[in-house]
Amino acid sequence: MSAAPARARRETPARRSHRLDPLPTAVLVIVAVLTTGLIAALSGAVTPLALGDPGPEVRWGIPLLRVVHDAAATVTIGALVIGGVVVPETTRTDRRRSLARLAGASALVWLVAGLALVPVGFADLAGLPLGEPGFVDQLLAFAWSLESTRAQILSTLVVAVVAAGALSARTKGAMVWLTLLAWLALMPLALAGHTASSVDHMTGVNALAVHLLTATTWIGGLVALVAVRPQLGAHLVVSVRRYSSIAGWCYALLVASGLLVSWVNLGAVEAFVSAYGAILGIKTVAAVLLGVAGWWHRSRIIATLEEGGRSATAFVRLAVGEIAVMGLATGAGVAVSRTPTPENAAEGPERSLVYDLTGYPDPGAPEAGAWLTSWQIDWLWLTVAVIACLVYLRWVLRLRRRGDAWPVLRTISWVLGWAVLVYFTSGAPGIYGKVLFSWHMVGHMGIAMIAPLFLVPGAPVTLALRALPARRDKTLGPRELLLAMVHSSYLKVLANPAVAASIFFFSLAIFYYSPLFELALSTHTGHVLMIVHFLLSGYVFTWVLIGIDPGPVRWSPLALLVVLFVTISFHAFFGVTLTDSETLLADGFFERLGLPWAPDALEDQQNGGAIAWGLGEVPTLVLAIAVALRWMRQDDRETRRRDRRADRDGDAELAAYNERLQQMPRR
Repeated sequence: MSAAPARARRETPARRSHRLDPLPTAVLVIVAVLTTGLIAALSGAVTPLALGDPGPEVRWGIPLLRVVHDAAATVTIGALVIGGVVVPETTRTDRRRSLARLAGASALVWLVAGLALVPVGFADLAGLPLGEPGFVDQLLAFAWSLESTRAQILSTLVVAVVAAGALSARTKGAMVWLTLLAWLALMPLALAGHTASSVDHMTGVNALAVHLLTATTWIGGLVALVAVRPQLGAHLVVSVRRYSSIAGWCYALLVASGLLVSWVNLGAVEAFVSAYGAILGIKTVAAVLLGVAGWWHRSRIIATLEEGGRSATAFVRLAVGEIAVMGLATGAGVAVSRTPTPENAAEGPERSLVYDLTGYPDPGAPEAGAWLTSWQIDWLWLTVAVIACLVYLRWVLRLRRRGDAWPVLRTISWVLGWAVLVYFTSGAPGIYGKVLFSWHMVGHMGIAMIAPLFLVPGAPVTLALRALPARRDKTLGPRELLLAMVHSSYLKVLANPAVAASIFFFSLAIFYYSPLFELALSTHTGHVLMIVHFLLSGYVFTWVLIGIDPGPVRWSPLALLVVLFVTISFHAFFGVTLTDSETLLADGFFERLGLPWAPDALEDQQNGGAIAWGLGEVPTLVLAIAVALRWMRQDDRETRRRDRRADRDGDAELAAYNERLQQMPRR
């Protein structure tokens, strides 16, 4: 008897249930590689250069390594997402461990491809063949100074941590944290490529970052879901439905960000009639097909699986077909990154010292009505604001449909808070705050102190906990993740009013009196992180004072008022210090900027100090009034409670007190 049948008989159902299906990963990689090679050849992306040609191994190596790199990143992120928040776990199968192994293996491939892209990418930039004498010395000397190779190195370092963590991950919480790290590994890559030097640098980088996150999560999630399908059994339906919700959000953001990236890179309709535009057309067709397939999943396949009328064969066939189209889109995406933009694309802004330092053109002197008329949309924060408002309104409608009430003022407050943030990031403070300290300080006060005054009373956590359904199978859904955050030991530390106040003030001082301020002014990443820090530190500080949402035990109103006035005293001292300062902050930036229409940099800094001192008083007064009103309401509730108890027991407490007073002289 042959060995193959013997092995087949020993292959028990239990052993088969622990195996992953390699088909979806193979389909994704094969289609992506073939598409990349074909499109790269047809578009001229691998045509020998007249000068500084690095050789065919570099010209072909970059797109092929890139597609392996992107496919491995996709599978890694998808496996982590599916294992962390989608599939239920049982005692009979170890699905999460299988997905962790898949994520670990693909992360190792991602790591190797990333390491290989560093020397190959440097050879392409330098126009040197890999075997050129002295190549290694030049690589070691200049790789970190070049933005594209530095971004690849940073990304690869994070991938190494993801690979090590995934190979040892055993819990869903660990997989969620690894997902965040894997997303972080994609961020440096958004700073390189066509979008980094496009007409609108800020919009292009932000849109590409969203595009990378949503594409890897969506495509990788489907690959991982099909790979783990043999282990799912009866849980296939709930897993597909959960993934479908994630895929819907990813698809919407992917299409929107893709359109934005395409327009930023081309900027003119005529530019779409080119090899670059043709590849974008292939991606567009793939996106339409995938949208139709997604609709078919939600409207037909999931319903059929829930009815139990058909097996999972239809789902697998459609999903593998989707993965093939996703591979086509992935290959086209890699090929377009290697294809030069057409000559008739919109030209970038005229290079100047202002543009070189900030990445933005000179906005010119502000006009009289600039506070209202000057706008430059920051698509990142506008998108965040729109999504936050839409999700909030959806939760409110869900409560109302089931007969529960939600205060209208909280909804209005939440929407106004995000509108304030959009103004301070896209309006005049966001534009002129990039080049003038005084306008920057206006934006800082608006983001850190005014927007949270509206956002915190909106009570988003309370609304989410009431509107989001609970999962009964012990998996991590949005509600479970939110509860884990509310009850985490980290929040107990951050929600301590003394800690929150210290972060609010001392991080402010550290930021401005360290190189971080200049980094935020001169780099896109630093600018985004600065806004995130201002918003979060201001939100937490406001929340510990007047927050409605659940959290650690709150301090008494009197203690909160003490913390508030101490903090604002330090804040006022900071403003006064800036007003009287004779030392220019971020001098390497402002002294080189030299705007002909701008006031003296030191004088403008002193004006910014006065703004920080004066503008911070109004939010402080509002917070003090809110804490005092809460104190009054708390006393009023306590008085009513005691009155009701006195009515029930005939004021036994007062009678006991009077009796003790009568006995004191006798003693």
